Amino acid sequence: MRAAAIAAQKKLGRKTVVVLPILYPRELFTAMDVHTVELWGPPGPPRGPEAGRIQPYACAVVRNALAFLASGGADAADAVLFPHTCDSLQGLATLVPDFGGWKKPVLRFHHPKGEDRPSARAFARAELSSLACGLERLTGETLDAARLDAAIALHAEIDRIKGALLRRRACLDLDDPALYRLLRRGEFLWPEDHLAELQAAEGRIGKERRRRGVPLLITGYVPEPMAIFDHLASGGTFVVADDYAAVGRRIPLGPPARGEDPIGTLAARTFAMPPCPTRAAAPARRMEYLSALFRRSGAAGVIVHVPKFCEPESFDVPAIRRLFSGIGAPLLHLEGELEADLPAQSVTRLEAFAEIVESARSAP
Repeated sequence: MRAAAIAAQKKLGRKTVVVLPILYPRELFTAMDVHTVELWGPPGPPRGPEAGRIQPYACAVVRNALAFLASGGADAADAVLFPHTCDSLQGLATLVPDFGGWKKPVLRFHHPKGEDRPSARAFARAELSSLACGLERLTGETLDAARLDAAIALHAEIDRIKGALLRRRACLDLDDPALYRLLRRGEFLWPEDHLAELQAAEGRIGKERRRRGVPLLITGYVPEPMAIFDHLASGGTFVVADDYAAVGRRIPLGPPARGEDPIGTLAARTFAMPPCPTRAAAPARRMEYLSALFRRSGAAGVIVHVPKFCEPESFDVPAIRRLFSGIGAPLLHLEGELEADLPAQSVTRLEAFAEIVESARSAP
């Protein structure tokens, strides 16, 4: 699907940038008429020996990405962007040009860590301006403020609908596999094409609850393998609240605050995102957010689904365990290796967890 999307945009004269996880200013790329395709690994066995250049205790996202780029999997793209999500991804930005055989431009973006403060806003502005300059060099075009304003409005509408679909998913006639496939198509579609799909889905939200089963909150990095949703459904459960870094955590908590200029608006958007360990959010603030999400959604249990050796996500796991243990909510910690399919052991654990949650829910 990603290869077909790149080919379609090439026919329209657009350049394509491959983007590593997680957060990046999508609006800048849209304003510069640049197509972005996100690279989450990809899942499955590493495609080539270059994965061995990464130490085995690094996460599969990094190992697979290096192997994929080095094997020519993204040769149709014009550049690659490395956000500073974690130390491993930042290091990959050096390894890919040096070891991976990637000879095209490498862009970097450092989003500010921690809470909103004047110095963090200034840092965000500087990084946004630097990335804009890199895109100008790539395209030979100049960033236009009016086009950036329009791109900000476009992506705000995309985020609004995504948020509505996630909040009201129990009233939506799409099961979890279909919903997540739709939401994740934004990782490679041109934004206006994705918006049309989302608008069609929003029109299918009903007034009454349509979903049946045990509702769960799921938190983690990326929903890979996507088969996890099929196994949840077969166990009589469904996801009623999402805190995946790749999905729910990329939707701002409110409409974008207007800055003094479009770059200022983008800088403000950085601090309107849900708390995330990849941005060094205070653990207490994140626990408050997860607790409120759990209560508000009516979830009966929690799944923590993270890649093995993902340091930012794993850092918060003990606090998440304490939080939900304290309120008596069943919790399953599921680690993975970015597999192409869910291992049988994990399937068994999901089935057993569904029974535990159902029993706890039915207990007097």
